[in-house]
Amino acid sequence: MKKTFLELLKYLKNPVLEEDTNTDFTYRSKKFGALLIICLLTGVVISPLFSIIEALGLVNMEDHAIEDMMKRFSTTEIFLFAVVLAPLLEELFFRAPLTLFKDPKIFKWAFYTFAIIFGMIHISNFGITLNVILLAPILVAPQIILGGYLGFIRVRFGLLWSIALHAFYNGVLMALTLAPELF
Repeated sequence: MKKTFLELLKYLKNPVLEEDTNTDFTYRSKKFGALLIICLLTGVVISPLFSIIEALGLVNMEDHAIEDMMKRFSTTEIFLFAVVLAPLLEELFFRAPLTLFKDPKIFKWAFYTFAIIFGMIHISNFGITLNVILLAPILVAPQIILGGYLGFIRVRFGLLWSIALHAFYNGVLMALTLAPELF
C-alpha cells in the first residue's frame, strides 16, 4: 500500500495521460484495494476538521443532504443512488473526458479542474449559508482529493475502474451511515 500511496502522490503532483501497461487483473485488483483504503483513510484524517468546524458553531453538519435523504427515501433507494447512480453519472461527467486532453499542459490543467469542480459540486450537500460558502474548500476537501484519486485510477486503469472505486468508496460510507437503520 505504501508503494501505491507514493505512486499516487507523485502522480497528483504531476498528472500525466499515461495508462498503466500492466493489465494483469490481480495486479490491478491489489492497486484498487490499496486505493480504496487510501481513499477511506484520507477521509478519516480530514474528518476531525469537521468536528472542529461544528464545535465552533460555524456549520451545522446535521444540515446535510444525506440526513434529508434518510428521511425521504428507503434505505435501498439511498444505497442504490449513492452506490450505483451517483458514481456512474459523476464518473461519466468528471472522469470520462480526461483522456480527451492529449496535450500534457492542457491535461494537467483539466485533471485539476475536474477534481476541483467535482469536489465543489458537493457543497450542494450542505445547507447553503455564508459560513458554508466561506468554508467550502475545507468542507469539500475530501471530495476534491477523492476527485484526484479517481482521476488517477481512471487514467491509469480506465473508466470502469474509477466507477468501481467510486462505488466501493460510497458503498463503505453508506454502509457505515445506514448501519444503525439496518440493525
